[in-house]
Amino acid sequence: MTRLIRRYSRTAAVFICWAGLLLCPGNRCQAQGRHHGAAPASDTNTSATALMISDIHFDPFHDPGKAQQLAHTPVAQWQSVLQSPSTADQQEAFAGLQEKCSGKGVDTPYPLLRSAIEGMQAKQPNPDFITITGDLIAHKFDCRYSALVQQPAEYAQFVANTIQFVVNQLRGAFPGVPIYVSLGNNDSDCGDYKLDTRSAFLASAAGAIADALPPGERRHALAEFATGGYYSVTMAPPMLDTRIVVLNDVFFSPKYKSCTGAENPGAGAAEIAWLSQTLAQAHDNGQNVWVIGHIPPGVDVYSTVKKISDVCGIGNPEMLMDSGKIDGLLTQYSDIVRLGLFAHTHMDELRLDLPEDGNVQGAVPLKLVPSISPVDGNNPSFTVAKVDPPTAGLKDFDVFVASNQTGMRTTWSEEYDWGHAYGEPAFSAAAVNDLIGQFRRDPKAQTGASQQYIKSYYKGDGSKELTPFWPQYSCSLENLTAASYKACVCAAK
Repeated sequence: MTRLIRRYSRTAAVFICWAGLLLCPGNRCQAQGRHHGAAPASDTNTSATALMISDIHFDPFHDPGKAQQLAHTPVAQWQSVLQSPSTADQQEAFAGLQEKCSGKGVDTPYPLLRSAIEGMQAKQPNPDFITITGDLIAHKFDCRYSALVQQPAEYAQFVANTIQFVVNQLRGAFPGVPIYVSLGNNDSDCGDYKLDTRSAFLASAAGAIADALPPGERRHALAEFATGGYYSVTMAPPMLDTRIVVLNDVFFSPKYKSCTGAENPGAGAAEIAWLSQTLAQAHDNGQNVWVIGHIPPGVDVYSTVKKISDVCGIGNPEMLMDSGKIDGLLTQYSDIVRLGLFAHTHMDELRLDLPEDGNVQGAVPLKLVPSISPVDGNNPSFTVAKVDPPTAGLKDFDVFVASNQTGMRTTWSEEYDWGHAYGEPAFSAAAVNDLIGQFRRDPKAQTGASQQYIKSYYKGDGSKELTPFWPQYSCSLENLTAASYKACVCAAK
């Protein structure tokens, strides 16, 4: 009964504020809107619209002949350099660069970045906000820079400039729209999975990140981000009483090292303390919360299977990150955490963060956003989502896919719609739990839901990616620790 009263009280307060009555001066609307427990159903048909983008992996070195010019050009003028005609030996020079840097695929050149942004403008010209869940710069970025520019002292600034350029391209296409950006493992001045806290690089990159936020939140975010690459801000309207908590979860990867290559557990410990305090404050203020990062919690099933790890014997699964403490905090505050948004795998995936007792009412749904970069042979894609402003619940989303991997004469078309594809009313913990249950009961991946997921997981003809190890994969979707994953896989044998 108490929870029911809270739901009706919050809804009433929201409508009173919307009506502009004098009953909610100052911050009283927020105070009356405090809520705990599962997200209440919205009484309105309004939606906020979000563009969800990830793993752009923009490569300014795709035309190696332009690298020196970019290094000596202010970032505000990069576009004129990048859109100029290709140098005469572009293909040959790029092939040589790939060989030198052991490039195993092609990331996002400027034409593909522009095509993706134009596709977003065509499919959703007026989003309310944009999320970028990490990895804005290309793979092997340090090797490419060293081979073409050879100015080590300027490298950190060049990385920050590249991040600035990508964010500016989106800001120019969607003026005034807040963009919430998290760093990925590649977004560093000292190498993949390497980063120092309180560095000159973070201070420099902070400007690009903060300038894309709502104006009233920029100063606070600037200071937080410069500390460790993470920050928390209140989302702009039409979102209501919603805080977005942006992680820098490279600190929790088993591969993480400081820029000197040393272990640095203090970086993750400081972020966990900050996250705990931030969620507690949001809880006390009655705010809904989105948590976004780059590396998702859980098992890296692809790497585990590829290495033929005997997880039912002496082997252990490969982990994407040491996520136990994060998982625990999200489920501890599942009454306010409405969504976790991650990426990193470049695939279109989902997860469910369950509490230790397995009660789905205390779970948090996690969405993994597929990549713009076609580096794994996949076609680029982006997501357009509908969000319920009063509850911050993810109501539905459409995924749009490119017709090719180059950005040249590319068309962008809808691949699938979540609600229609799976028959679920929203992307909620209950819906994700229901879907995972269907997968687990279908070890041969024969049902329509399993086939739909496998088809949309990899953008392009990638059905073979999941089919051979579907039971192991489905175990990973809600068993985010090594122990629970092993138990699930081995119980099925």
